[in-house]
This record gives sequence, C-alpha cells and structure tokens, in this order.
Amino acid sequence: MDTTTTHRGRTAGRRTAGIAATVVAAAVAAVALVGVTPAQASGKTSTGGDYAVTVNGTTTNPAVGKDFRLRDTAVSGTIAVRGKHNGFDIRLADLGVYDYTLTGAPDSQRMVTKPTVVFASKVPSLTTAQLAGTRLSSLEVRDDTLVAVFSTGAGKFKIQAKDGAQGGVFQMETEFAGPVTFTHTLGAGLFYFVNPYTGKVNFGDGTAAVTSGTDAHQMLLGKDSPQVATKTSQTATTTTWTVQPGGRMGGVLGEDAVELSAGATNCTSDCQAQNQVRGSLPVPPDPVDPTPIASR
Repeated sequence: MDTTTTHRGRTAGRRTAGIAATVVAAAVAAVALVGVTPAQASGKTSTGGDYAVTVNGTTTNPAVGKDFRLRDTAVSGTIAVRGKHNGFDIRLADLGVYDYTLTGAPDSQRMVTKPTVVFASKVPSLTTAQLAGTRLSSLEVRDDTLVAVFSTGAGKFKIQAKDGAQGGVFQMETEFAGPVTFTHTLGAGLFYFVNPYTGKVNFGDGTAAVTSGTDAHQMLLGKDSPQVATKTSQTATTTTWTVQPGGRMGGVLGEDAVELSAGATNCTSDCQAQNQVRGSLPVPPDPVDPTPIASR
C-alpha cells in the first residue's frame, strides 16, 4: 500500500501487504490506550483497543474519545481496519470480510500470542443487482469500535466491530428483501468441533491455555453467532448460513463462546454484537484435544 497521510495531523508509514504485519504495527501504536471505556459491542480486554481505518488510500486514527465519520462515499478496492487486538479487510466487490486476524497483543484476555487469522473470509452471496451502486453510506470509528453501513441497489449491509481480544467482537447485518447466504471459512490451522461440555459447535486451533509467563494466553475458542438465521452446511473448516431479512451473523470469542447460554434472541432491528448473555452464566472447562467436526 502506498504511503498515506492520516486525518487529524497524524502520519501513517508505508504498510506491508500482509495483514499480520499491519495488525502488529497497530498493536504497538495502541499500547498507550490503557483503560479506554468500551462502547456498544462487548470486546473483552484489559488494555483497551484502538481502531485505525484506511479508505481510498487514506488512513485515519481518531484521537482518544473522538469520532471519525464518513457519509455517502464512493469506495474502491478494500477498506482496511487495523486495531490493537484484531484487524480485517472489507472488500467492496462482494462486501466480504477477509483475513479477520487476532494480533496476540499483550493482554490478560488474549487467546493467541502472535498474529493469527481466525477467519480467512466471511462472504455474503449477493447478486449483481444487489451489489449494483454499492457506496459507503456511513462509517463511524471511535476508539475501539467501528460501524460501517453500505447502501446498494437493493438494500443495505451493516458491519459492526469491536477491537477486543475476545467477547462479542464482530457482526454483519443484512437489509435486503430476501434471505442472504453467508459462507464462513476459517483460517489455516483452525477447525470447527463439537464442545463435549456443551454439545455446541465451537471453533479453535486446539492449543491449550498457558497460565503464566510471557507466552500466557487463554485457549482460542469461538463460535458463529446467528440471529434469525439457519445453518445450511457444516464442515471442519466452513459453515454456510441463510440469514433472513433483518437478521445477522455475529462472531463471539472466548468465554462468551462457550458459556451455557440459551442462544441469541430473534432480534431483527438495530441488533448489537452484545445481544447475547455475557459473563453471567457458568463457563465450562476448556475442551481437551478437540476433534475437527465431520462434514454434514
């Protein structure tokens, strides 16, 4: 990516092509943001988060407590989102999210110790008509939260994210006349499995937690978090979902992904990534040597 100039007087250096390098750089830059107050979505961290966003080649990282907003903007290529704890790209060609990565930045809630691609892609299957005239209707970035709304020839598409090490950190919402199919593909080394303590499908890499030392981390555990959606296929590395109008596909990491909850409600309007039980129900032990799920 070419050298760019940020808003609010900040300068961004030349970024490498790989997402791993960029999220590490963002993590280092954000270390000072200890104690940032969480916003809407629940991204659990002990050190706070900080999103920077690149749109049309210009990178912006608003000052602590300040908003950055865009309205009705034509965008080409990808929107790059880089935080202290996670980062990802939004591709305008299909409104898919690519290379959703945990950075492994130092934090008591972290589940990895180095940049790890959790999802290679999260892609909605939209028709040419549905994608026609796609524009960035609105973008809001404040500290550790991001909300992006895209308008298209047939409806709207919303992405919400939280720069947290775990918790309810991501979701995509559809506002089209009919259902939309989503395909989730895990990153290399991750797999879906049935949690023996809950009977529910989780994903992770099977690496046990390390409780102390410089490499301390929790076990990498997550789950797809559907709302008004039906799973249509499941393999060890992919899932597909049919999401009804007003529904959403979320992503939950850490304890929230395994606690013994009843699941999400049937919210179809202004659903938030935290629209789930968080931290108030029993959390089972970590699974031992989980086995990749069989295709079904």
